[in-house]
Amino acid sequence: MKTKDTKNKKSSNSTGQVHWHSLPVDEIYRRLDTSPEGLTDKSAEERSLKYGWNKLPEKSGVNPVMKFLKHFDNLLIYILLIAAVITALMGNWLVTGVIFGVELINAVIGYIQENKAERAIRGISNMLPGHAKVIRSSQTKSILAESLVPGDIVLLKAGDKIPADIRLTEATNMKIEEAVLTGESLPVNKTTEVFPEESLPADRKCMAYSGTLVTNGIGTGIVVCTGVHTQIGQISKMMEDVQTLSTPLMRKFDRFGKMLAIAIIFLSAIFFMLGYFIQGYALNELFLIVVGIAVSLIPEGLPVLMTITLAKGVLKMAKQNAIIRKLPSVETLGEVTVICSDKTGTLTKNEMTVTDVLLANKQYTVTGVGYSPVGEIFDNGKKVAMGESDGFDELLQGVALCSNSEANKSGDEWSIIGDPTESALLSLALKGGYYGFKNNKRLDIIPFDSSQKFMAVLIPGEHFNTIYLKGAPEKVLEMSVFHGSIGQSDTNSPEWWKEQLSSLASEGKRIIATASKKVPLDYKNILLSDVFNMDFLGIVAMIDPPRQEAIKAIEQCHQAGVEVKMITGDHTLTAKAIGESLNIVKEDNVISGPELEKLSDIELEAVAKKYQVFARTTPEHKLRLVKALQSNGQIVAMTGDGVNDAPALKRADVGIAMGIKGTDVTKDSAEMILADDNFATIAKAVFEGRSIYDNLKKSILFVLPTNGAEGFVMMASVLIGGHMPITPLQILWINLVTAVTLGFALAFEPGEPNVTTRPPRKPNEPILDGFLIWRIGFVSVLLGSITLMVHHFLIQFGADYGHARSAAVNTLVAGEVFYLLNCRYLREPVLGKGFFSNPKVFYAISSVVLIQLFFTYTPFMNILFDTTPLHTRELTWILAAGLLFFIIVEIEKMITKKIFDNDSEKGGYFNPFKKIVPIRKSENGTMKSLWSNPSRNNFM
Repeated sequence: MKTKDTKNKKSSNSTGQVHWHSLPVDEIYRRLDTSPEGLTDKSAEERSLKYGWNKLPEKSGVNPVMKFLKHFDNLLIYILLIAAVITALMGNWLVTGVIFGVELINAVIGYIQENKAERAIRGISNMLPGHAKVIRSSQTKSILAESLVPGDIVLLKAGDKIPADIRLTEATNMKIEEAVLTGESLPVNKTTEVFPEESLPADRKCMAYSGTLVTNGIGTGIVVCTGVHTQIGQISKMMEDVQTLSTPLMRKFDRFGKMLAIAIIFLSAIFFMLGYFIQGYALNELFLIVVGIAVSLIPEGLPVLMTITLAKGVLKMAKQNAIIRKLPSVETLGEVTVICSDKTGTLTKNEMTVTDVLLANKQYTVTGVGYSPVGEIFDNGKKVAMGESDGFDELLQGVALCSNSEANKSGDEWSIIGDPTESALLSLALKGGYYGFKNNKRLDIIPFDSSQKFMAVLIPGEHFNTIYLKGAPEKVLEMSVFHGSIGQSDTNSPEWWKEQLSSLASEGKRIIATASKKVPLDYKNILLSDVFNMDFLGIVAMIDPPRQEAIKAIEQCHQAGVEVKMITGDHTLTAKAIGESLNIVKEDNVISGPELEKLSDIELEAVAKKYQVFARTTPEHKLRLVKALQSNGQIVAMTGDGVNDAPALKRADVGIAMGIKGTDVTKDSAEMILADDNFATIAKAVFEGRSIYDNLKKSILFVLPTNGAEGFVMMASVLIGGHMPITPLQILWINLVTAVTLGFALAFEPGEPNVTTRPPRKPNEPILDGFLIWRIGFVSVLLGSITLMVHHFLIQFGADYGHARSAAVNTLVAGEVFYLLNCRYLREPVLGKGFFSNPKVFYAISSVVLIQLFFTYTPFMNILFDTTPLHTRELTWILAAGLLFFIIVEIEKMITKKIFDNDSEKGGYFNPFKKIVPIRKSENGTMKSLWSNPSRNNFM
């Protein structure tokens, strides 16, 4: 197999790099040494050895053991593990067991939640068909698709999935759905013509690409590329090569963890030397003290609180049709600065809708959206229907009868099934009140053919039969006559109609023309010679309309400082028109894929920042655009539904797949799936992500002062030279039981009022800004000092160390309970409106009270944690100390809020470690900092 893969790579270069779409069929036969009779079985077998199998290579999975062990690869964890080893050497196996148990549980949770990247590659492989019909030695046979080789002649029909990249040699009324590969929203008409070498895949109409679907007609072609060298194979290779970035939150926590680890190592070393050289502690006691300092400063409960907060966000988003596949992505949504969205089905309805009907002397507007025939036709504000005029009636008949779509009515509801364009035309007829298509039978039909660009039907009548013609406007114009029978002659000429076509096309609309011709009753068949000198009836313009909710969501994104860019496979005019209707783009802020091809990566960075709409894009373009935006410091969310979107989704900070029309490949590459394929859901998810980040910061602001207070108690005791008020095992109890139980309630706090209007956070903004550092430091010293005072007070009154330690532990927990209330509002007073808005807070407090009573008064826990039951008087002192702590923090909030408000009026925000930071208004009216932080709201 290894030899085969090597040969495959070498020889496929000789086929894969050829521009097959630019070569005539005879030349392809010659180059691949094949013929219409196909290869012989012997020749096919030889080529199989040379080129390899027609399948994508499966990526070997990561060793499960190594995947599990990588969850221990963290500097803070190393410190905890070293502490566990030290306590084991000292014989303190209980502390050792608790530390190892905590880390093991965290690793198991991480291992279970980890997403396997190779699933996306397997998803692409599953898109390939199982069998293919080929001609070999002049005989038609069915073979395994993976046995196909370059030079095979493949037969295709409607419903077939293309098994390899094929150069078409015959195409009869053939259409192929290529949206999963090119992003083209409509099936593509196929031909055998030669196309320019520089044509994009979406424009190579003589090619059929692996993994796409034949929706209409039949065809024959030559296999030119197989396996990894097909277009879909190249996308698979791109996905393997794409570097998946960790989320901004994870990168920040990684930096935070490293800084904290360095600080812990430094402080542990300092206090070890102080204790040994100055205070004269014994080595065994000193090692235990150092372990206590390290354990106290490491926020063991923080990862659990993060997981709880993110999981709560996942559940809430799922109710809003946003399914999150990777927990950290919940928060990343709140940091998004630019959303790159696909057009079809996300920003638009993905249902063609007629908007204009143009006769020689009239122009009508049509209301209603989608295929449902709910809407009306107007002439200058006046509602019209069948009977308006002969020309209007005949046009409605023509578009309805010259159609293969079907309309069915159940009760008062209509349903239309068929080709998107023909379904829109049938809906138009129903809106105009024409139902005659249900009773008419065709005498003959000329099916649509991409080379002819028209369809014709022969309809029987009472006095004469009628030929109706429908097709590309330029083709129908060539086949028609203009004798002024429908309108004034000056508005019924080819030149006038071409002007109207140009005007409608500039609006990005798809245009269909129709004509008719009366023939004698003895006409039973249509000949090509009969569909000339037709009476031109008029033109119908349609568009895939934008979602109204998407327009509102885009406006909300702009107000919140989030850019929206549309990246689509559609033509430039269509993309521009949709972009303007969605208020994404103004004037000519549109660029196409071929223009992007000419740009270097550096040039693309400027272009990606400047332009809002990107048309005729390929998978490579989308991936390069995401990278360019990230190089500009943007946090990028990318939406998509097809295989062509998968590499860009994998690279983006948040990949968003469509749940309804998205492929399995896209879903496996994404962090989020839209259950309703609606852009408005993305906007909701972004704002929910901001609320989740706010709650994460509240959790951090709650947990870190507890650790800080514990560390302050331990370090102050070393400086004083006294007995340790708390032990490492008691510290673990506080961090992993009470802190997590209380902090859990903050995950349920409602979002801040300004979450939909404030600008996104700067990508490089640290987790702990100046305000948070101030609050953490202030609370740590305050709570630590109160704990030391209680401990010292009891010792002075004759209590033993076990009694004093019990009081110290309970003082810390009491402080946590009151501080939880403080944290619900970072600057506003707690006692007021909204105090009972989050009942989970009071459930958590009640739980901790019960847990702490169990900790304090159960003999088993007293032995395990070296504590002593407390008296009622001591509990009263502890409660009073907690209440005093609560009041002081509330006063601090009042002072900082007053300074904060004054600084805001001066054009800045409060930062205790810097002078006032000026802010300014951006063009969209949101507040932006002239320095590092974009808004005072980022403290939230």
